[in-house]
Amino acid sequence: MMPTHPAGDRNESQRTPHAQRLLWAGFMAILAAGVGFSIRAGILGQWAEQYGFTQTELGTITGGGLTGFGIIILLSSLIADRIGFGPLMFLAFLMHLVSAALTLGTGAAYAAGGKPLAFQCLFWGMFLFAIGNGIAEAVVNPLVATLFPKNKTHYLNILHAGWPGGLIIGGLASYFMAGDALQRPVAWEIQISLFLLPVVLYGLMMIGQRFPKSEASTSGVAYRDMLGELGLIGAAVICGLLALFFKSDLGLEPIVAGGIAAGLLVVFGLTTGFRFGHLLLASLLVIHAMVGYVELGTDSWISKITGTIMNSPANGLLLFVYTSGLMFILRFFAGPIVEKISPLGLLAVSALFGAAGLTLLGYAEGAIMCIVAATVYGIGKTFLWPTMLAVVSEQFPKGGAITMGAAGGVGMLAAGLLGGPGIGFLQDQNASAHLQQANPAVFDRYKAPKENEFLWLKTVGLDGKKVGVLEDGGKEAERALELIEKEQKEQSKSGAIEGQQTLVAWWNETARSTAETDKPLVEAAGLFGGREALKATAFVPATMFICYLLLLVWFRMRGGYQARGMQH
Repeated sequence: MMPTHPAGDRNESQRTPHAQRLLWAGFMAILAAGVGFSIRAGILGQWAEQYGFTQTELGTITGGGLTGFGIIILLSSLIADRIGFGPLMFLAFLMHLVSAALTLGTGAAYAAGGKPLAFQCLFWGMFLFAIGNGIAEAVVNPLVATLFPKNKTHYLNILHAGWPGGLIIGGLASYFMAGDALQRPVAWEIQISLFLLPVVLYGLMMIGQRFPKSEASTSGVAYRDMLGELGLIGAAVICGLLALFFKSDLGLEPIVAGGIAAGLLVVFGLTTGFRFGHLLLASLLVIHAMVGYVELGTDSWISKITGTIMNSPANGLLLFVYTSGLMFILRFFAGPIVEKISPLGLLAVSALFGAAGLTLLGYAEGAIMCIVAATVYGIGKTFLWPTMLAVVSEQFPKGGAITMGAAGGVGMLAAGLLGGPGIGFLQDQNASAHLQQANPAVFDRYKAPKENEFLWLKTVGLDGKKVGVLEDGGKEAERALELIEKEQKEQSKSGAIEGQQTLVAWWNETARSTAETDKPLVEAAGLFGGREALKATAFVPATMFICYLLLLVWFRMRGGYQARGMQH
């Protein structure tokens, strides 16, 4: 689908030759990220079967995810204006190619060095894939804002249509290629190779192209002044999330994590002369953190929850593909909408739809209501991410890639550190409460051995391993034990096998006899937990709606929303 062209757009894009070509190259880079992200989830079972990985090992291979993505965006944004968009995009392209080579070489590595070498190939392949995605994201946002300075919202939405486009391709590939009881799945190498098609396309589209400098660089804004646009207050938002990263992901003590983050903030202050920055930008970063929470955080769970509501994981996947298709189409029409109601008006309406959609999903019964609710939610989340980036760029063009990267990085960090874990915590809390009330004995049988923590909150959730054993009748647990026992004999290790032996013994000696009556209760608790988590998450876009209304009032008091020029 080709974009519409708002008034004055053709003259604007002529400033940089092949502006449309660079736009679509960026689109393909984001499409590649979506395809790879979506397909990977569908081939984990094949990796487990082919190379003997446990679920824990698969989790390690796919780990990092959104949090690592956000940190790469932040780091890349800091150097984008210094070394230029072109070299960074070439580096992203190289990371994607090396990632593909490592991943596709897993079979040969397994033949040569067994499971350990296969693990290393997949782990580093996925790691480099995330780095390539982060670098590309840090470049293409300010690149498109530079190419189309008069229509940033319109073209950033077109650019980010690549993400749902990739999810559609990957989701459909998983649906049709994953196989079933009657048909073997298509080889995972063929499935994962689909992400190489947009990679090769964006590589070819970049050949011989001259990349523009950002608006800030072209106007001669010094690097220190670009950092100064972010200011101490904007950097404080980022450092707050980094402190949470140091504590949650790196396992540091809270006082150590906070101390490192405070130290980074002091270094930033010394670099910028302790410029305070802009309250508006800090507010936008906080709101964009909420966008990351509600959009990407919810996306991590939505397919599973709706699949449970409809009693069909496959239908949950198809519903996710449907909402991605909705996003893909609608993002091409952001320009005409913004011309009528302004970017902040579009954001306010989107947040309202997002809150309503999540609430409806929390109460949905059956496939029809799920589709209706998902449609409302899909419309709501469509414009949030790219339009927020456009507002940041329009209000703070002197920040160049740094301020846009700050927004993107904060959104990804919030999704990985707050969205995914937070929504998971809400599910645990509500599922446990429901099961404990329904049948305390079953709850005692399936409760986790220790408390689950999220920020300052604690709850005893259901043990994911035990619930998994109940769902598949112990097949995966026994397979994993067989694999570990084989490795123990070959490598003479000790200790690692005990946990798996305990799990299998628990199933055979304690839980198997009551599984038939336990399973409906545990499934009902999981469904209740998912529903309640969606209802609670609806408060996030509702809060965003209030924030956008306040911003609309603030701008109206100053004559209305207008993009700011480089002279401010």
